[in-house]
Amino acid sequence: MTLDKSSHEKPESDYSRQTVKRRSLRTGYTTGACAAAAAKAATLTLLTGEPVPEVTIHLPVGRDATFAVHRCQQLDGGKKVMCSVIKDGGDDPDVTHGAEICATVSRDPSAADGVRLMAGPGVGTVTRPGTGIDVGEPAITRIPRRMIVTSVGEAAGGHETAKNSGENSGFVVEISVTNGEEIAEKTTNARLGVLGGISILGSTGVVQPYSTAAWRASVHLAIDVAAANDLSHLVLSTGTQSEAFAKNYLDLPDMAYVEAGIFSGPSLKRCVMRKINRATHVGMVGKLSKMAMGYFVTHVAGNRVDTSFLATLAAQCGASSQVQEEITGASSARHFQEIAQANDLLSVFPLMCSMVCSESQKLLGDDGDSLIVDTLCFDFDGALLGHASTSPDGVPLVAALGSASHG
Repeated sequence: MTLDKSSHEKPESDYSRQTVKRRSLRTGYTTGACAAAAAKAATLTLLTGEPVPEVTIHLPVGRDATFAVHRCQQLDGGKKVMCSVIKDGGDDPDVTHGAEICATVSRDPSAADGVRLMAGPGVGTVTRPGTGIDVGEPAITRIPRRMIVTSVGEAAGGHETAKNSGENSGFVVEISVTNGEEIAEKTTNARLGVLGGISILGSTGVVQPYSTAAWRASVHLAIDVAAANDLSHLVLSTGTQSEAFAKNYLDLPDMAYVEAGIFSGPSLKRCVMRKINRATHVGMVGKLSKMAMGYFVTHVAGNRVDTSFLATLAAQCGASSQVQEEITGASSARHFQEIAQANDLLSVFPLMCSMVCSESQKLLGDDGDSLIVDTLCFDFDGALLGHASTSPDGVPLVAALGSASHG
């Protein structure tokens, strides 16, 4: 008995349909919700001997959702059943979108009325503290665990086969993810000490497109894990590229690098909360110019760089009125950088870095003295344009500075 759908169906509940009407972007479902649905389908099939084409589960957000079953297979002579669901992340740009989330369910002779949860291939194992999951446990967070247990219980509780068969009614549920190890390479799991696959996550069951709340939460988790592992110096990058550039100049373990993105300010505050001693902002001119103006959730400053502000910085570095006018009319941060370099205004970059450090301390208020703040500014090829620090000893750079580096 095998049910195998070649096309990836994208289930849509009443909730998601209503959400689409209110928003232009489509909601999706978390890996936790998909795992719970797969586990329920596998349990139903194990008990009835018949594959199910779809299942409905209750989401933590308070609504039901129906999931199409992608594969349903009997294993080990019918003693086990594997069912899978294709994760539909909606319009959220998540690397797990389209992943096959699998659950293999069998009877558990060791415990009555219980569910024993295991990690199969493609689901990571926690190897370091700080994630909220015990070291050695599958990387399945608390709410998805509860969803899986509840969904299996609903399937078993609704069938006389389970209640009257005389067999032990406990179950073993193994969650696995097809190609999960490869998918995990595109995440920060290894940095957090989650090895061997992806994490099964989701506090609501629903993925909101481009969720800034989820992004911020992932940044906070990275800082929490670093603090739990006794790291005292973290690097807060505005993006993947600037993080890679920073690794050429700072001698720190991989876990110390946090892709803060637009959340530089919340990241600083989290560092203080977790008693981190030092935080180094790394980025390029565009984001750093906004931070130099005091914008630490950088998207609130708008999409465009304030070239008038950059012109005032250039003026402090000796720019002529003609060059200031040219900078004011610059089309982008890169254009400003090119103008500054062409007119030998290289001191503008360390000045900007110094302002970022100063504004960081202002943001932290009374806690400003508890955190050393550095800033490194890179060009688009990875050359260090400038740097600054609130420490009198400067930034602990380990690479020889090239001719493009100043400050």
